[in-house]
Amino acid sequence: MSSAAPPPARRTGRPRSAEADRAILDATRAALVELGWGKLTLGDVATRAGVAKTTLYRRWAGKNELVVDAVAALFDEHLELPDRGSLRADIEGVVLQFASLLERPETRTALMAVVAESTRDDALRRRIRSAIVDRQKSLVLLGRARAQARGELPHEPDPASAARNADLIFDVIAGAVVHRTLVSAEPVDDEWARGFAAILIGGLMAAATGPA
Repeated sequence: MSSAAPPPARRTGRPRSAEADRAILDATRAALVELGWGKLTLGDVATRAGVAKTTLYRRWAGKNELVVDAVAALFDEHLELPDRGSLRADIEGVVLQFASLLERPETRTALMAVVAESTRDDALRRRIRSAIVDRQKSLVLLGRARAQARGELPHEPDPASAARNADLIFDVIAGAVVHRTLVSAEPVDDEWARGFAAILIGGLMAAATGPA
C-alpha cells in the first residue's frame, strides 16, 4: 500500500489582502485631506482603515511610499483611454478625465504633498516616476498606436526617437493640465480641451513633417 502524497507546502506569512490595501489607501487619502502632510501618521491611517499598524509596515516602508501608492491607485482607477474614433477625441477625453481627477480634494492634496516632498527626497521622486508617471505613460503609447493605425500619425521606426517623443507628449499633456488646474486654478472645460488638442496635434504633425 503506497503512502499518501505529502500535503502541498504552505506559504509562510499571511497573504496580502486586496480589501485591506484598498481600505488603507482610502484612509490615507482621507487623512491627508483632513490632517495635511505634516500631521499624517501611519498610526492614524491604520486606525481609520481598521487594521493593525504592523499591517502597514509590512506593505510600506514609511509615509512617503504609502502616499505615492495612494495617489497611484487613484490614477489607475480613474484614468483610461477608450477608443473615441480619432486622435483629437482621444486627447480631449483623457484631458477632461485628468482634470476631473485633479479636482478631487484627495487627489489634489496627495499629489501636491508628494511632489513638494520629492524636491528634497530623490528616492521619493523615483517612486513617483515608477508608480505614477511610467504607468500613466502607457496611455500615451496606446493613443499614439491607435492614431498610427488610423493613419493620423506616421509610424516612428527609430525606437529611441519614439520613446523620446512619447516622453514629450506625456510631459506636455500632464504639465498643461496640472498647471491649469492646480497652479492657475482655471477650469479645464470642453472648449479648453478642444483648443489644447488642436495645438498638440498641430505640433505633432509639424514634428512629423519636419522643417519646410
